[in-house]
Amino acid sequence: MIVKIMNKRLYKYISVVFLFVICISQGFGQQKLGQTGFQFLSVGMDARASAMAGAYNTVEGTPNTLFYNPAGLAGNTATAALFVNSFTWIADIKYSSLSLAFDPWDGNHGTFGFTVSMVDYGELQGSMVWPNERGYIRTEMFEPKAIAVGLGYATYLTNKFAVGGHVRYVSQTLGKSAVPGEETHKNVAGVLAVDMGTIYKTGFKTLVFGMSVRNFSKEIKFEEVSFELPLTFTLSTSIGLLDAAGMASENHKILMVLDAVHPRSHPEYINWGLEYSWQDIFSVRGGLTSSQDEYDFSAGFGVHQFGFEIDYAYTPFGVFGNIHRFSIGVAY
Repeated sequence: MIVKIMNKRLYKYISVVFLFVICISQGFGQQKLGQTGFQFLSVGMDARASAMAGAYNTVEGTPNTLFYNPAGLAGNTATAALFVNSFTWIADIKYSSLSLAFDPWDGNHGTFGFTVSMVDYGELQGSMVWPNERGYIRTEMFEPKAIAVGLGYATYLTNKFAVGGHVRYVSQTLGKSAVPGEETHKNVAGVLAVDMGTIYKTGFKTLVFGMSVRNFSKEIKFEEVSFELPLTFTLSTSIGLLDAAGMASENHKILMVLDAVHPRSHPEYINWGLEYSWQDIFSVRGGLTSSQDEYDFSAGFGVHQFGFEIDYAYTPFGVFGNIHRFSIGVAY
C-alpha cells in the first residue's frame, strides 16, 4: 500500500516536471538569440565539471552542484562541506566562487546550501562624450565587477527522485557614465534569479536522468538597454559504464555523462564527459563540447582523500589561450 502511494506521488511529481519543461521549452522558442546580459553566469565554476566539458547535470554530492543542477545537493553525505573555486578566464577576467552545504539531519530533511561567486574584469580606462575633434575625453580608470549570492535547498522526495532550488541575487557594476550637461549615472543593476532542477534514478543499473533550468528572472536594464539573464535549460543522462557492462567494481568506476543544453543566448549544444575513478581517491576526466567556435575539448584530474578534495581542469580556448581551473573542497 505504501509503495503504491509513493509511486503515485512520484508519477505526479514527474508529470509536473515534464509539464514545466514543456512550458519552458515553448517560452524558449519565442526568444531571440543574443538578447541576454550578465553572461558571467554562463561560465562554469567547478573544476571537476569543467574537466568533463560541463557535463555535470546528474552529478551529486558536493555543494558545487548548485552552480549546475541544484537537485544534486540532495546527494550530499557530509554534515558540512565547503568548496572554493578559482580561475582566470579570457582577457584576464578573474573568477572566484565559494559553495557551502549543510545537512545536520543526515539527509532526513534535505540539505541546505549557500553560494557566492565574484568576477573581477580588471582595470579599464573610462571615457566621456565631449564636443572636441575626437568626440570624447578620457576620464578616471574604473574596475567593473559582478557578484552573485545564493541560497539553495535540495531533498529526495523518494529514494530515486530528488528536487532542488537555488535563489540568487546577481549584480553587476560597470562604472559611471555621463554626457555634458547631464547628471552622472552609476551603471549598477541587480536582480533575483532562480535555478531549479530534478534528478531521477531509474533503478536500471546506474542510469540517471536530470533536468535543470538556470538563471530564470525578470527583465532588467542598464540605462535605456533592457535584457534578460542567460536562461539555460539542460536535459541530462549518466551511467556507470562498468556497471552497465556487468563489470561493476569497488576499485574502478567509469562515469559517462551527456548533457543536452538549450541556452537563450545562442544555439543548442551537447556536453559529453567521462570520469575514471580509482578507489574514489584519484580521478582522470575528459570531455567534449559541440557547436563552440573557440573550444571543444577539456581534461583534468582530481584527488580525494581524508575529507579533502583537489580538482584541476584544463580547457584550450583557441586564440584566447588556455584556461586553468582549480577547486579545493573539504567535508566532514
